[in-house]
Amino acid sequence: MSETDVSLAGRVAIVTGAGAGLGRAEALELARAGASVIVNDLAENDAVSATLADIRALGAKAEFVAGSIAESATADALISTAEETFGGLDIVVNNAGITRDKMLFNMSDADFDAVVAVHLRGHFLLTRNAGAYWRAKSKEAGAPVYGSIINTSSEAGLLGPAGQANYGAAKAGITALTLSASRALANFGVRANAIAPRARTSMTENVFSAAPEEGPDPLSPDHVARLVAYLASPAAAAISGQLFVVYGPMVALMAAPIVERRFDAEGEWTREGLAATLGGYFAERPSGATFSASALMDLG
Repeated sequence: MSETDVSLAGRVAIVTGAGAGLGRAEALELARAGASVIVNDLAENDAVSATLADIRALGAKAEFVAGSIAESATADALISTAEETFGGLDIVVNNAGITRDKMLFNMSDADFDAVVAVHLRGHFLLTRNAGAYWRAKSKEAGAPVYGSIINTSSEAGLLGPAGQANYGAAKAGITALTLSASRALANFGVRANAIAPRARTSMTENVFSAAPEEGPDPLSPDHVARLVAYLASPAAAAISGQLFVVYGPMVALMAAPIVERRFDAEGEWTREGLAATLGGYFAERPSGATFSASALMDLG
């Protein structure tokens, strides 16, 4: 495969939560690259109809599957639609998401469960089903197949925002799920990557300021969509198990966590020894430093 082959002609893609916002931008960009696109959202409405019409106006094929991605039946329907309508599946973009922001001490069971269900369970269901589909196809062919998964994580999963315990936990889980998928599916020719996008959508309208009146919008979903289409393409065949922060003209490849400091005891630790060693270290460590990728804020 060529390192410059960004065409998706003949490929079939699923994009969840694609009726509007980031998912819509991703679906359209995949269509521009030549893919047939299966659009998923809760139900068909004016926004979904517009997305389907715009995909078809680009000369690409489109199909719609309604349903919550937190439900197994929806993931099943997406895979069966890809195979029955378009003859196969090549690309999965897990995008659908919701927020229920509250401080941890005010968060209800329902607030936590709803966000984890749509984000983490939803990513799992479709990733699992697509992985099983590609594994079967690879065994049938006796060779690797073409498969690309792009999951939507978030900087919240790296920072742990105070008011997003549910969202941050789900997004951190998605990153781990992506790493696991990249390893589990590699022998079948499938790669899996995650993005942590900054994009102006209805879900983030209370986070970002208004779009500039003139010039390009650095937080337009289109910037993110172009990276997604690239990661879905043959040009990205060597990229798997990675996490990218993306917005505007900026793409940052995140490094894995590193060991900050190792502490060893002679024989075994005692409580007193731990107090002296770790306590002494943290007494000198900058106040407020935690296991958090706070350096991400420097990308702003």
